Parts: sequence; C-alpha cells; structure tokens
Amino acid sequence: MSKTTQIKEPSADQGRIQQIVVFKLGQEEYGLHIDQIREVVITPVITRMPQTPSFVKGVANIRGNVIAILDLEDKFGLADHNSKRSENNFTLVIESDEYKMGILVYEVPNTLSISSTSIEASVFTGDQHTEQSYIAGIAKLDKRLIIMIDIFKVIGEQEMQHVFKRQNPQTQQA
Repeated sequence: MSKTTQIKEPSADQGRIQQIVVFKLGQEEYGLHIDQIREVVITPVITRMPQTPSFVKGVANIRGNVIAILDLEDKFGLADHNSKRSENNFTLVIESDEYKMGILVYEVPNTLSISSTSIEASVFTGDQHTEQSYIAGIAKLDKRLIIMIDIFKVIGEQEMQHVFKRQNPQTQQA
C-alpha cells in the first residue's frame, strides 16, 4: 500500500479514527476496513477454474496458499474496458476464519485514516437478500465519496461455498 493520507486530529465529537483501504472499481472508489485485509501483493499467475462464475478469475498461489481470485468489477458490472491499466495488477488478500480469497484491483490501493463520523449509513435499505446489502456505508472525504463494502456480504453464502469447495476439494463431504 503505497500512499497514506492523514486527516487532521479528531476532536472529541469527531469520532474515532479508522484505517480504510481505498481502491477503484470502474470509475468509482470503494473501501474496506484495513482489518479485513491481510496483505496487498502483486497478482501472481492466475489459473482459471472450470464451471465458476465469471467474476471468479481462478486461483493463485500466494505465499504457499492457493486462494480464489475474485474480480469485483466483473461482479458489480463496472468493468471499464476503455481505461488504461498497468501491467501489474494487485490482489487484496482477504482472510476470515472460514475463507481466504483475493480481490483483484488494477491500481495500487491507498490507505486512508478517516473519522468514524465521516462514514454515513448506506442509503440502501434492502434486506440481506438484496444486491445492495454488501454496502456498509458511504465515506465522505472532502469532495470524494467512497463506497464502503462488507466483503463477506458481496458474495452470497451459496456462491461462497460453491467457489471455496472447488478451491479446497478436501473440504467437500461425501
């Protein structure tokens, strides 16, 4: 993560400071809380897996771990085919108790420090079954709006199980 932007010290009414990682999908900025990201690496060779959704680009070996590589631009329908991309893509390595996955990004992500009061609740009021349930809020920083997402809600539970069972065949039950 190459750039860190600090905002001014918070006053008591400004809320606690949070670290977020900001990256572009299409033309928009998205953010994840830094504690959801284990590391950022240059994307290694990706091996395509058969019969997976188009946003699952395949699997890659990152530090001895084979993890699924997901393209959220594809998942969200935001691919900007006219944009110029560098030769190097980056992978945000995400880890939970149950899953390891990589999120493909096309520019070096930034780390920002923002006040918790700068994040407004999502304007989408859908329930857990709607497409927008993964939007955790909107971070306002000067004139920028950063869409905060809950990475573990982006992919439905059934999709996650399907992808990760293919990734780790030893976890399949007979």
